[in-house]
Amino acid sequence: QVQLVESGGGLVQAGGSLRLSCAASGGTLSSYVMGWFRQAPGKEREFVAVIKWSGSSTYYADSAKGRFTISGDNAENTVYLQMNSLKPEDTAVYYCAASNRISYGITWYQQGKKYDYWGQGTQVTVSS
Repeated sequence: QVQLVESGGGLVQAGGSLRLSCAASGGTLSSYVMGWFRQAPGKEREFVAVIKWSGSSTYYADSAKGRFTISGDNAENTVYLQMNSLKPEDTAVYYCAASNRISYGITWYQQGKKYDYWGQGTQVTVSS
C-alpha cells in the first residue's frame, strides 16, 4: 500500500510561487495516476490537477490552468505541483492522491472518489 507525504506548503504573498511535493513510499508512483486536490475552510474539496505517467498526460482545473504545473520524477518517486502567480483564493490545504485505476481518460480523475490513497495535506496560505 502506497503512502503519500506532502510538503512544501507555507505562507506566501499574492503573486508569489510555491512548489509542493508528494513523496511516496511502499509503491512506485509511476504505477498510479496522481492527482492534487485542495480544500479551503468551509468549502468542499476540489480538484486541482492530475498526471498520468503513461503518456505523460496532464489535466488542470480551470482555476489552475496557466498558473500551476503538475509533474513527476520517477527517480525521486515524487510528484510536484508548481504554483505560480498565487492568489489569496488559492489558500487551502493541498492533498495529493493516487489512483489504482489507470485505464481511464485523463478527465475521469477529477473526482476525489476515483482515488485510493491520500496524503495528510500541506497548508498553503496566500496573503493579499
